[in-house]
Parts: sequence; C-alpha cells; structure tokens
Amino acid sequence: MVATDPKAGATAAEPSSPGLLGQLIRFGLIGGFCALVDFGVYQGLRALGMDATPWVDIARALSFIVGTTTAFFLNRKFTFAGGRQEGARQIGSFVALYAVTFLVAVGVNRTMLHVLPDSAWKATFGWVVSQATATVINFVMLKWVVFREPRATVSTVVSSTEEN
Repeated sequence: MVATDPKAGATAAEPSSPGLLGQLIRFGLIGGFCALVDFGVYQGLRALGMDATPWVDIARALSFIVGTTTAFFLNRKFTFAGGRQEGARQIGSFVALYAVTFLVAVGVNRTMLHVLPDSAWKATFGWVVSQATATVINFVMLKWVVFREPRATVSTVVSSTEEN
C-alpha cells in the first residue's frame, strides 16, 4: 500500500512513550547522573572559597542551573516522548518550572544550613534535602506539564487503525 497522506509516514516514525514505570526509571538514572554533576559543581565552588554567606547560596544556585539544565536536555531526549514536540510552549513551561524549582532548591538549602547543627555533613545534607525536593517537583511538572504527551483523539485512533 502506498501512502498518499504526507503525515501518514510521520506518525509511524515518532517514538512512543516508555510508560510511567519506564519514565520513572529513566528519570531516576538521568537524575542520579545530573545530581552528581550538580553536587560536583557545588562542592567545587565551595572548595574554591564560596563556602560562606552569600557565596554558598550563589554556589548552590550555579550548581542547580548546571545540573537541571543537563537533566532537562537528557530527559527531553530519553525519558519523555512529548519532549520532542512543541517548541515555544515547552520552552516557556521549562523556564517557569525551573524558576520555581530554582527558588525552592536554593531556599530549602538555605533553610537547612540555618536549622541543622554544625557538622562536617551539614552542607551535604542540606544539598541532599534541597535536591530531593526539587527532583520531586521536577518529575511531576515535567511529566504532566512541560513534556505532556498529546492525547489521542478519536480521529487519530480511527486513522491509525485504518492504516493497519
């Protein structure tokens, strides 16, 4: 059978979503890698002298930006099939999401540094709590807002069954 509709071949080439469990696994693996990137940048900047207020907050902000930007592009490519669609809306959603999670990550880190007792692990534990909070927010919002997959319409379902 020869397709006369130019869109008919395009839908077959689009990657399908790995499903919620597959997305969680991929998100976890990518997140783990990007958390190491984030933490490495944070510790590196602290080792370079950015360990006191306000520099520690700037170090956390910079590490967050590097880690989450890396995570966005890796998740867009490997985790969420919807990530390969809709440019302008997706970029706007990404900017809004990361602005909120940026403030949450830096704010939670700052709070942890104030409330935790002094110890060698204080900054590390504060980073872990702030990272975990930002990660939960990011998965939920990336899955259901930024990389939202288009819903199948009746005409899409009918046309795909007619092609088979």
